[in-house]
Amino acid sequence: MTINKKINGDVLEVALEGRLDTMTAPELEAELKNDLGNAKELIFDFKKLEYISSAGLRVLLTAHKAMAAKGGMKIKNVSELVQEVFDVTGFADILTIE
Repeated sequence: MTINKKINGDVLEVALEGRLDTMTAPELEAELKNDLGNAKELIFDFKKLEYISSAGLRVLLTAHKAMAAKGGMKIKNVSELVQEVFDVTGFADILTIE
């Protein structure tokens, strides 16, 4: 998985490419821990994300909880496959997906 980050003021945008699974979720979690401290808004761009597993969902839930008190988190450009995972797991009801 490739993680591309852009910081614009207090907005952190994270674009993911590839698979967010058991092998790559710890990398994303470590990257977020480094950058979430100063961010008031977190935006994930999933345009090139091919797959997400339960380990990836856990990282998203942790980030969502951390950002809820600050300003929020949203996910954009979600593929049909990833959206289906969000729908089946109930994450579509928790996360802000554009």
